Amino acid sequence: MADLQKDILILGIGNILLNDEGVGIHIVSRLEKEGYSAADLMDGGTGGFHLLGFIQSYKSIVIVDASLDQFPAGHVRVLHPKYAKDFPKQLSAHEVGLKDLLDAAFLLGNLPIIHLVAISIKDYQEMGMELTPEVENAIPEAVKQVKELVKNLQKIE
Repeated sequence: MADLQKDILILGIGNILLNDEGVGIHIVSRLEKEGYSAADLMDGGTGGFHLLGFIQSYKSIVIVDASLDQFPAGHVRVLHPKYAKDFPKQLSAHEVGLKDLLDAAFLLGNLPIIHLVAISIKDYQEMGMELTPEVENAIPEAVKQVKELVKNLQKIE
């Protein structure tokens, strides 16, 4: 039987109507504008179970998302969570949906290798589509980390 899974998906998560909370979407948009084609790109919105089929159709997924944590706004870090419990305690406003989605994929027996590029934010309550300067300035580093992850994953696969 042929392997039906695709190689790598870059999944931007966030709500662009809540300023910094939408940084994952902004990063995927930046990659699209660059014409980046080393991996598939997807605007995952605020996550949810409608993404389950997409998640399960890839061997590796690089999730890009905002994180409410102890780091200063704009801090970029790369995590390699295996289960939902391994994610930062607060992945912005849609935390439960994304973690539930990954738990569902695990229970169904088809969870891809997950990498998370988390960009620290401080507030997602305010409506608006503009990133704060700290988070906007972090985009080049986050894009660099995403590309490096994809490059390393391609060596493995």
